[in-house]
Amino acid sequence: MWTALLLLLAPWQAFAQVPLPQPPFLPQNASAGASPSSSSIPNSQWSSLLGNLLYFYEAQRSGKLPSTNRVKWRNDSALTDGQDVKLDLTGGYYDAGDYIKCTFPLSFTVMSICWGATDFGKGYDLANQTPYLDDMLRWSLGWLIKAHAANNTLFVQIANEDLDNAYWGGDRGIPLPRPSYQINDTSPGTDAAAGAAAAFAACSNLYANRVFSNSYSGPATLQNATYAATLLEHAQQLFTFATSASGGQKLYQQSVPEAGAAYASSGYGDELAIAALFLSWATNSSSLYQQAQGYWQQFSLGSYNGVFNWDTKTPGLPVLFAQIAQANPTFGGNASTWQTVAEKYFDGIVYGSGPGYQTHGGLLYYDGDSDDASLNPALNAAMLLTRYVPLASTQSRRNDYLNYAKAQVNYALGNNPMQAPYIVGANPNSPQNPHSAMASGGNNISNINTSPPQEAYVLYGAVVGGPDKYDRFFDIRADWPETEVALDYNAPMLTLAAMHVLNDTADPFYTSLKAGVYDSKKPQGMPCDAAYTEGCGGPQLSQGGQIALGVVPGLTGLAIVSLLGWWGMLSLKGQHELLY
Repeated sequence: MWTALLLLLAPWQAFAQVPLPQPPFLPQNASAGASPSSSSIPNSQWSSLLGNLLYFYEAQRSGKLPSTNRVKWRNDSALTDGQDVKLDLTGGYYDAGDYIKCTFPLSFTVMSICWGATDFGKGYDLANQTPYLDDMLRWSLGWLIKAHAANNTLFVQIANEDLDNAYWGGDRGIPLPRPSYQINDTSPGTDAAAGAAAAFAACSNLYANRVFSNSYSGPATLQNATYAATLLEHAQQLFTFATSASGGQKLYQQSVPEAGAAYASSGYGDELAIAALFLSWATNSSSLYQQAQGYWQQFSLGSYNGVFNWDTKTPGLPVLFAQIAQANPTFGGNASTWQTVAEKYFDGIVYGSGPGYQTHGGLLYYDGDSDDASLNPALNAAMLLTRYVPLASTQSRRNDYLNYAKAQVNYALGNNPMQAPYIVGANPNSPQNPHSAMASGGNNISNINTSPPQEAYVLYGAVVGGPDKYDRFFDIRADWPETEVALDYNAPMLTLAAMHVLNDTADPFYTSLKAGVYDSKKPQGMPCDAAYTEGCGGPQLSQGGQIALGVVPGLTGLAIVSLLGWWGMLSLKGQHELLY
């Protein structure tokens, strides 16, 4: 009888999670973020921030919530996901401020967090947040395992974006139907399959305790060999799918156009390369490492000098190439070659020769990529810079890279012209109106900003989109470029916070900010972005005025247009200069 009982228990024990703390960690009131700590290691304020950042993911959960749920205002939701394809696709996370579930950005998020927890995982241990890291990762990976329904099948999106965007309300009224979109052998998606493979492989490395170097703290203490093997199996199957589908190699939105509406991919060479790299480390395979180097050349990835994000993993590749080459020279990688590639990219950021530039307030900004979520490129750059510091070729680069990264983190945490920390609930000056249908408590999509006047629930730990290129932050609920939250927004800050827990006795910058300082800095008028055009210059002409102007003939019309444009530019310039 005991033998039979042990056999029944064995699978559960093999996959058992790290036990959650009792009593559970719960975020403190934002006022606690205006109080300095005792400045020790681990620093209690950085530890609380790390806990809040993880707590955000719990607030984004879909499906049947467990008894350990800490976000009491959340409910079971979307319990029929997958029924249209006769599968259980419940669970996972809502991607952002809405209710769609998207595999491509989720895979990036999980990959980034597992990579960070492999290098700087002891920060989670010191903050007593490793159980919640484990909980968050298993909730993510468990859904990705469901989404990987067969060797050559991966579900890439749940719910139609247009239907979802037409709904603004709580998690009990999510509109139906919620169609399930898949890629498969005949309708493949190389980027989505390889991206998921990279996530599984990176997390397998974490759970298997595969350390890159003693230059880092080492992985969080959540090792489980059986779980690591399961993740590796999915990674290998998905990589084979990505490289060998009978339908060839293509962008996933070519097979699933509906997915391209929210998260269209710009290429798949970077996903193939990063998946091959994480798999090379997971399987001790020099051939996969060489394959990754082949993708770097084949897809001319070295010519890219833009951002690191859910779409483009290229800037992370030289760092990972160098980490693995240094850790295992027998793979055939040349660590110094990859140092040169990485430092060319990072020098462009830090010394100003790349496409990114600093705003007046000091935020790294890329026109285009930063327009819809300004903090994300900056925090991802800070995360990569800090990870690369132990590999840098000179002491001056180590110092400059680290100082630049710290400046970006400090900007996000309140050392900016608005004196606002851009993490919800961190401090009394944090954003009060994140763009989140769940947290808002409203149900009037025509009146998001004032229905209700105050957000119903505090979405603790959510990193918002961030300010505009003029360092202005309006804190308007409907202004999604500035106030939306998303799974991938939190990912770099998680790794950065874990780094600071390990090494920093000084508090996060926001502890120096007293209540009310943002209100004294809040800009007048309206934003100028993809959500609002009211703030894009001088007084706006009515539709009738625009039509009248359009039919003014000849040189008179051109003169009027020119004068209006000149006057609008002066007006806009004057408005911006008032900020500095």
